[in-house]
Amino acid sequence: MSLETDLLLDRRRLKRRLSFWRILAVVAVVIAALAGTVRAIGVGGPSHHITRVTVSGMIGDNRKLTEAIDKLAKDKSVAAVILSIDSPGGAVSGGESLHDAIEHVAAVKPVVTVMGGLAASAGYMIAVPAARIFARESTLTGSIGVLLETGEVSGLLGKLGISAETITSGPLKDQPGLTHPLSDAGRVVLNEIVADLYDQFVQIVAKGRHMDADKVRSLADGRAYTGRQALKLGLVDEIGDETTAREWLAKEKSVPMTVPVQDLKADDWRSQLRSELTGAISDALSGVSARQSVRLDGAWAVWQP
Repeated sequence: MSLETDLLLDRRRLKRRLSFWRILAVVAVVIAALAGTVRAIGVGGPSHHITRVTVSGMIGDNRKLTEAIDKLAKDKSVAAVILSIDSPGGAVSGGESLHDAIEHVAAVKPVVTVMGGLAASAGYMIAVPAARIFARESTLTGSIGVLLETGEVSGLLGKLGISAETITSGPLKDQPGLTHPLSDAGRVVLNEIVADLYDQFVQIVAKGRHMDADKVRSLADGRAYTGRQALKLGLVDEIGDETTAREWLAKEKSVPMTVPVQDLKADDWRSQLRSELTGAISDALSGVSARQSVRLDGAWAVWQP
């Protein structure tokens, strides 16, 4: 075979290879364009979904969870959010931060709350930004209020022959204190703190539930309500579960029942919360001063059975 013939055959092979890759590239571009169109109109694409945010157990001040929720507002693949709550409440500041993140999402996407057996105090606080709140008849919810606990062991120390002295920069710096009774002035200051936090809680509920603040105060004496009682009082919207919530989203917000539900992954935020609570318990058991635990984060919105 001559050199010219070899060159001709090589050229033909090269053309065939180039043609193959050109066709493959065109096909890839067409597929990518079609996939982008499907996602844009929200039909069937695997990334188009409802996000389920689960809040269970004690509520702490958790940055990772708050940030993960906040990002849902700009996530175009999220069609709606289901907030699933089974919590007795927790830290006031933790409930506030979660509430604000959920409220941010609810301003741009449909958000529904589904209550489990317990959604009380701060657990109710985070529920109220939702467009619709679903509870079971036996759910315990409400418990709108704030508590601040402290203790002192001066009587025990006296029996043991132990005395303690505290040097402070002002008369209220050691209020409350572990080694001495609460002073009258200290009690007034702490009552003012609790009253202000309570008023913040009332305003949050009034705004979220579109209720008059005085009406909320009449319900906010700290008591819990069953789901059936809460429905009559306007604290929840409907008796139901996640399926009921999905049906409402389909009917009222045009989010089809066929859209899949995906759980929010917040970079192992549960582990961080467990670590925070374990640290708080460890501090309490090691005898740190009660005044150190009574800061804004030390005020609790929690149901106590």
